[in-house]
Amino acid sequence: MSLLLFVVVAYLIGSVPFAVVVSRLFGLADPRSFGSGNPGATNVLRTGNKLAALLTLIGDAAKGAFAVWLARSLGPQWFDNATVPLVVALVGLAALVGHVFPIFLGFKGGKGVATAAGAVLALNPWLGLGTLLAWLVVAVLTRYSSLASVCAGLFAPLAAIWVIGFRVEILGIVAMSAILTWRHMGNIQRLLAGTEGRIGEK
Repeated sequence: MSLLLFVVVAYLIGSVPFAVVVSRLFGLADPRSFGSGNPGATNVLRTGNKLAALLTLIGDAAKGAFAVWLARSLGPQWFDNATVPLVVALVGLAALVGHVFPIFLGFKGGKGVATAAGAVLALNPWLGLGTLLAWLVVAVLTRYSSLASVCAGLFAPLAAIWVIGFRVEILGIVAMSAILTWRHMGNIQRLLAGTEGRIGEK
């Protein structure tokens, strides 16, 4: 039951819709009503309000990081040392699922890139920074956020094997990578068709 409690709490944390909350605080249109319709930082950026987009990005990343931090901080008090890594992996994944299928938005959420990045960063800072660098390089070179996200998502599991080895946390990272790739299938189709929007376009 305690493992289920950790997972549910992480899911609820991930479900907090920072894109919608921040947009309302700034008096902006609901991010689900324009652009890609995606409640995420990239779509908030289409309003031209960079501060709102930045705060959304930070909030979404913080969800994943906070969930993993909670699991690592409280996990040893509830589970044995051999089980804690599994709890951490499941909690990071649950936070991402919460963002993608948030209970507060009728289970229609964002792509989950920032939340996954936050979870990976909290799991292993070097792995997180490497994944963010992979995203940044592709984003700068192509100005396609979706392409950068897919590349970073595929990079993370491979880099994780090198950074942390074949540990149970890898399963969580692989699952997150699969979800991110699946959530970007529409973007991949538009990239192939040459109709995908670039970063900064309204």
